[in-house]
Amino acid sequence: MKQVHKIKRRVSRKIFVGNVAVGGDAPISVQSMTNTETCDVDSTVSQILSLENAGADLVRVSIPTMEAAEAFKEIKKRVNIPLITDIHFDYKIALKVAGYGADCLRINPGNIGKEDRIREVVAAAKDNGIPIRIGVNAGSLEKDLQKKYTEPTPEAMVESAFRHIDILDRLNFDNFKVSLKASEVFMTVFAYRQLASQIDNPLHLGITEAGSFRSGTVKSSIGMGLLLSEGIGDTIRVSLASDPVDEIKVGFDILKSLHLRKKGVNLIACPSCSRQKFDVISVVNELEARLEDITEPIDVAVIGCVVNGPGEAKEVSVGLTGGSPNLLYIDGKPHSKVNNESLVDTLEASIRRRIAISNV
Repeated sequence: MKQVHKIKRRVSRKIFVGNVAVGGDAPISVQSMTNTETCDVDSTVSQILSLENAGADLVRVSIPTMEAAEAFKEIKKRVNIPLITDIHFDYKIALKVAGYGADCLRINPGNIGKEDRIREVVAAAKDNGIPIRIGVNAGSLEKDLQKKYTEPTPEAMVESAFRHIDILDRLNFDNFKVSLKASEVFMTVFAYRQLASQIDNPLHLGITEAGSFRSGTVKSSIGMGLLLSEGIGDTIRVSLASDPVDEIKVGFDILKSLHLRKKGVNLIACPSCSRQKFDVISVVNELEARLEDITEPIDVAVIGCVVNGPGEAKEVSVGLTGGSPNLLYIDGKPHSKVNNESLVDTLEASIRRRIAISNV
């Protein structure tokens, strides 16, 4: 089998968001955020369940009003996945959702007013055993930092983060994680690198407002890939102007490519050329659609010709090499010949059979 490079992760303390560990030796968690109107309880619950079915570890829900906080109370009753509540400025909303079962408060201490209000929120987090996420965004830095640095910079983001961190330190609260997000890839990377060397709290990674499905996936993969490859990052969110379920799929694909999580089908496929003996692109697209329900890790290779096909097929659980005839491999060994008409059906059946055997 191929030798796998193992990334040495940054040492961070472990916190818990509901029953999901974040940091320490815990797997890097993948999360997304609902984009429904929170007060529409049915739609929000439906989207949360879709994200959970896609493999999400955590889901964030925006709570902009007291009405949304009341809706959250009902939402929480109807789902099992840990929920992070996204709150800005109004400390009373934070107090309310903490009592309604929020698993984490995403709220910046420095933005909610006087010290006594911050103390109340921290006390509520302590009493309910829930962490706080400090979230710094390059697009909403404090006015004095904007004036000091004239434009968003990694240094400005880190300084902003420490303002919030220092508040929690004064209140003897260390159950928190931090994010430093910008839409510019290198600004984000440089900011996380600076902060990672100065604190041991878990870090939530993301390239904020990354863009459409295609461009956002590219930016997120590059930015988070750089950091994750250096061992930085304990939980991730891919921010896409797309269906939130896409964020979960891309998030796991990023982690799988770095050998940091194994979940679902790792599909290796050639881009196809005139040597192909079957329509690789259509086979791969149909196969991927059929296998979306699979969460067990399995490596599959679909290669259109005999140049690279046998080599790739020998390294995976299920492999297909185009030829005259096409050849199916199971656990790296030739298994049977397959005609073009039954390629997808045979591959799907073989993959599901292989998973079933491994689960016995």
